[in-house]
Amino acid sequence: MSNGVNAIKFYFEKVRGGERKYYHVDRPIREKALPEVLSEEEVTKILRVTKNIKHKAILMTIYSAGLRIGELVNLKIKDIDSNRMQIRVEQAKGKKDRYTVLSQRTLEILMRYIKQDRPFEYLFEGQGSTKEIPVRYSTTSISSILNKAVKIVGITKNVTVHTLRHSFATHLLERGTDLRYIQSLLGHESPKTTQIYTHITTKGFDQIKSPLDGLDL
Repeated sequence: MSNGVNAIKFYFEKVRGGERKYYHVDRPIREKALPEVLSEEEVTKILRVTKNIKHKAILMTIYSAGLRIGELVNLKIKDIDSNRMQIRVEQAKGKKDRYTVLSQRTLEILMRYIKQDRPFEYLFEGQGSTKEIPVRYSTTSISSILNKAVKIVGITKNVTVHTLRHSFATHLLERGTDLRYIQSLLGHESPKTTQIYTHITTKGFDQIKSPLDGLDL
């Protein structure tokens, strides 16, 4: 767009000898696609087919707390506060720490997983991790875990790990949680970012009647 405007300015001002002017050109508004969201039933199916306890704990933690994949792999064991039922997300996007909810079911599977795998520092550690040199779990591996489950279940939506975060927010909204609390849990700076979920939710759709159904056909 800017190259086109510059070419026009050059033609009229240099070639045609016109006076210099400021040309205001309205930029086209970039369309923002709504994120893909899973239903609660689809999330249930994904978690049910994920049999590996570590893999299931990873997916449950992401969904139940609305975490970004980078936040999940950076979680440390000390960030799980079972007394206050909170997860501390340290150095999240925007460099601000925040707290999000710790699900009772997630806590239970995390306790089972920790007892079994005995991670050293990070909540989820990768191969070769030691007490001296703890290794974060691979984000690529997390994507593979989810993709495998989605394929087994037969979900045709374009599902990524971030879809679980979107689904968390949408399901909270559908269950009546105030947008301000959802904004805080997700760590959004602006409420406008959180408001996108009001365009995704299907809550109340069953009470809307198409005007076509009222026509005397």
